[in-house]
Amino acid sequence: MTAPDPLKVADAVAHAMMLNDRASNAAGIELVSVAPGKVTLRMTVTKDHVNGFDICHGGVLFLFADTAFAVCCNSHGPQTVASGGEITFCRPASVGEVLTARAVERTRFGRSGVYDVTVTRDDGEIVAEFRGRSRTIGETQPGSDGVRITERLT
Repeated sequence: MTAPDPLKVADAVAHAMMLNDRASNAAGIELVSVAPGKVTLRMTVTKDHVNGFDICHGGVLFLFADTAFAVCCNSHGPQTVASGGEITFCRPASVGEVLTARAVERTRFGRSGVYDVTVTRDDGEIVAEFRGRSRTIGETQPGSDGVRITERLT
């Protein structure tokens, strides 16, 4: 049996995760691209995303960056969860602005990993920087139909 194509695994995992992620779907987060260890997501700031100062709520920004981190750290196939994460808010985002989150894997060692996510506005200004730490807990990802993704690809 040959190993599944890493790009196909990353794509299948990303689509299954996004399909089943109710919080990210409710926030309007969209998958733009995925490859092993790299993910790009997009989200438009809506009136439901803003705080009392009429800027994007920090919790929404954390959700956005955390979603990119989650898809990125699962892009190799094994089921992986967050062991920690932190965010630095750099600039505000307002209603109507389109944000992009780019996640990149920095390192994986044993069952752990470190990932960085940069959230930008369309003008290129950095809105937030996020660093997440992961822990692999399973052999493979379950698909939305219960069939293991890597089994479906072989």
